[in-house]
Amino acid sequence: MFDKVLIANRGEIALRIHRACREMGIQTVAVHSTADSDAMHVRLADESVCIGPPPARESYLNIPQILSAATIAGVDAIHPGYGFLSENARFAEAVEAHGFTFIGPTPEHISMMGDKIVAKQTAKDLGLPLVPGSPGPVETIEEVVELGEKIGWPVLIKAVAGGGPEAAAEAFSLARAEAKAAFNNDAVYVEKYLGRPRHIEIQVLGDGLGAGVHLGERDCSLQRRHQKVLEEAPSPALNAEQRNRIGELAAAAVRKLKYRGAGTMEFLFQDGEFYFIEMNTRLQVEHPITEAVTGIDLVREQIRIAAGAPLGMTQKDIVFQGHAIECRINAEHPETFIPCPGRIVDYHPPGGLGVRVDSGLYTGYVMPPYYDSMVAKLIVNGASRNECLMRLRRSLEEFVIGGIDTTIPLHRRIISEQAFIDGDYDIHWLEKLVGLKK
Repeated sequence: MFDKVLIANRGEIALRIHRACREMGIQTVAVHSTADSDAMHVRLADESVCIGPPPARESYLNIPQILSAATIAGVDAIHPGYGFLSENARFAEAVEAHGFTFIGPTPEHISMMGDKIVAKQTAKDLGLPLVPGSPGPVETIEEVVELGEKIGWPVLIKAVAGGGPEAAAEAFSLARAEAKAAFNNDAVYVEKYLGRPRHIEIQVLGDGLGAGVHLGERDCSLQRRHQKVLEEAPSPALNAEQRNRIGELAAAAVRKLKYRGAGTMEFLFQDGEFYFIEMNTRLQVEHPITEAVTGIDLVREQIRIAAGAPLGMTQKDIVFQGHAIECRINAEHPETFIPCPGRIVDYHPPGGLGVRVDSGLYTGYVMPPYYDSMVAKLIVNGASRNECLMRLRRSLEEFVIGGIDTTIPLHRRIISEQAFIDGDYDIHWLEKLVGLKK
């Protein structure tokens, strides 16, 4: 096992990794910009190294500075957290080239899944379902109509062709004209249009040696401008057969790839069918809800696997219990969503059975304006979804972050809506609720 790990991140995820390391007897090294000198992850780490000024490109995205800090501190491994350099294959390669262990997938897998075209072809080769569509460019409206009849209307031709052949003919001509004008190439592709999909993701773990498991799904459909706001596990939209089917497909793909570490396979889900979108080769922001329903520490598993340990579980060892929901709380006005950094004058997180708060806030802390606006993650779990919702409602009422605006009022509004209570929502639902209709 490692003796010392450098955490190449900041905020709540840096704290999360620090805590996992300390429970494993591993010392930690925090890196920070000058704006984060008083951050909680810096205060709690065994050592800290300043790596540059506030702009991320000069500090948290500065690969030479991070590698220099690792060399100075004499660490064994580097954990990238999420965001920043976590899915940067060049960074992973540089870490390994300098004699440190990268706590994450191989650079090859990061590159493979970072290229959307390669990722989709790989997914197809692994037997994962893709959105039905043309295998290549379509040349005539007759091909579009034939495909539409085969996969079902409406179809997507760079824009939605709703209804049937008549609408498709006009959309096809417009799409080809736009393509010709923009790229001097009028080739277009056709895909089935999904009007009300859910965003379902599957957590996976692999040891890089051919063993791999899935840890169930998370429903991440509540999004605003493609940014997740609230997630829950398991999804209220899936039945047992559906979740077992997609989970087994994802786990089999991990084994075939000989994937190393934690990863997430993301799908759209509509009318009982799954469609692969992408794979995230890192820890996810919403990983705590998977931990809540499985009892498995994902960061601990990442570290074990990176240290060369085989996967310590089989699929039959994983037991799913209860329900969990995570609210991403941002320092933003709850209606205008304008960022609101500033001094925290009062901080009182909720507590009690089944309540977890991941945050780097404390009273007196000044939140800098240079980074992501997420300031806390509220995670609750209960024996049932209803119990979970009641606990979440109580926790949001109890949560106090004084001195700045936050999105806590938005979360209170979301969980009071009958559609959410019924689990009847899709990826467009939240934007309609807050007045961002497209």
